[in-house]
Amino acid sequence: MASAATGAAKPGLLLLRRTDATFIAALRARFRVHDFYASGAALPDYLTAAAAEPDPPRTALVVAGGAILVDAAFLDAVPSVGCVVTTGAGVDHVDLAQCARRGAGEIFSVDVADHAVGLLIGVLRRVAAADRYVRAGLWPAQGDYPLTTKLSGKRVGIIGLGSIGSQIAKRLQAFGCAISYHSREPKAFAPYRYLPDAHALAADSDALIVACALNDATRRIVGRCVLDALGPNGVLVNIARGVNVDEQELVAALQEGRIAGAGLDVFQNEPHVPPELRDMDNVVLTAHEAVFTEESRANLQELMIGNLEAFFSGKPLLTPVLPP
Repeated sequence: MASAATGAAKPGLLLLRRTDATFIAALRARFRVHDFYASGAALPDYLTAAAAEPDPPRTALVVAGGAILVDAAFLDAVPSVGCVVTTGAGVDHVDLAQCARRGAGEIFSVDVADHAVGLLIGVLRRVAAADRYVRAGLWPAQGDYPLTTKLSGKRVGIIGLGSIGSQIAKRLQAFGCAISYHSREPKAFAPYRYLPDAHALAADSDALIVACALNDATRRIVGRCVLDALGPNGVLVNIARGVNVDEQELVAALQEGRIAGAGLDVFQNEPHVPPELRDMDNVVLTAHEAVFTEESRANLQELMIGNLEAFFSGKPLLTPVLPP
């Protein structure tokens, strides 16, 4: 994410990595630096204090492999942050999906959307289970794998029509799916049918995809009532956050046949996945990897360098988020 700054006052910068005096001096010449390690405060108190300033920081500098995660809680604590710059190799400490939902453009959203559609196809066509069937030598011994169901023409409900949800909808339209959605409010740009709550959306869907941000309103937004509304032929896909879904209720619904299957990239207590889910052939599991592709990592590095060069030279940012 990135944002530009104007005016005589120095823009605020959250400095969340240890560095030397020379680099700090260079930063202070350009920014109003909030040095976390020099503050002596706990991270929540540090972020709260920074967010309470009349002109709160709009940029954050973090280091890969450190103890600080730029996740939903971090971004919610300082919503003014529009530019996250990371140094070092890897981006495991940055929740790219959350950054995408907050307006980081389509670079990461498209990868998550691709993954969501892949999970949906994988569950409906039992791709992983059929693969295991063939590898186990069961095809010649037991005959053809049981029939599955197609994606084309399905009614798909999407919880959360932000950048990722919109990309998912766009892809599913190509399959001839009927798209509906639920979000905090109807989207003026959306040509899809809006439903006022997740229960109504599930009741009107063959497949339900969770693509919303995590907040108080969406924590366990998919629980027993929503799963029962989805019904015994319905499929759930979650590429948002693990706790957007009540995991215990999901396991029970799958065990009892109250829904047909699930495709899950996120879990309540990662990296630990309930053993019941691992044992189900109607469930496809991935390791919170929807946003990570070779292309997304390369794009992230190019954007970081490009935005830094643009920022320090006073040129327009490559991926502006907050207004100047």
